Amino acid sequence: HEPMFHLLAMLSTIDLVLSSVTMPKMASLFLTGIQEIEFNVCLAQMFLIHALSAMESAVLLAMAFDRFVAICHPLRHASVLTGPTVAKIGLAALTRGFAFFFPLPFILKRLSYCRTHTVTHSFCLHQDIMKLSCTDTTVNVVYGLFIILSVMGVDSLLIGFSYILILRAVLELSSRGAALKAFNTCISHLCAVLVFYVPLIGLSVVHRLGGPTSLLHVMMANIYLLLPPVVNPIIYSVR
Repeated sequence: HEPMFHLLAMLSTIDLVLSSVTMPKMASLFLTGIQEIEFNVCLAQMFLIHALSAMESAVLLAMAFDRFVAICHPLRHASVLTGPTVAKIGLAALTRGFAFFFPLPFILKRLSYCRTHTVTHSFCLHQDIMKLSCTDTTVNVVYGLFIILSVMGVDSLLIGFSYILILRAVLELSSRGAALKAFNTCISHLCAVLVFYVPLIGLSVVHRLGGPTSLLHVMMANIYLLLPPVVNPIIYSVR
């Protein structure tokens, strides 16, 4: 269980930092009514939100790999997921999150903003800032789509593939009790994956469809950022 404990510590740290990035401004908005944010601060918040989300996706993928090794290759689990290996996974998640999203503030700063300066949420996201521009945003659109597909898309596909392999291994078990026990070890992780990816996919679809901001749009954005940090500790505490 030790590798999973380390991965849970990473997940909790990411959720804590993500909450620290979004909640103070949201609390200030609702308590004081001040509805302004400096542009550079908005860009910094946007970068951290997206980078931390990519890190959380990477940790969820690492957890899926942990479950795959534990169920499909249990005798090799201790030798595959060693302490140094888990540390390297954490470093890779951190590096990838910062590397992929580091260009975002710079490609947003190069745009001209001559429309309304009102964002649609109580926090800053790439799509919302980009829509305020009155110049060509093709580079932003293409790079944003590239990030979604290469980071979140690849992670979700690999998680799905790992569970296909796990399901095949579980179905091959002769003992029904052993199969249920193996499946039960994955329930918490499956719940965390659904809590993270379902709002993310919904928000991405709503953003890509365009059109005026709807209540559904705002709700999906808030669920995407606020639900995982609240629900993840409950999921893993119950399990």
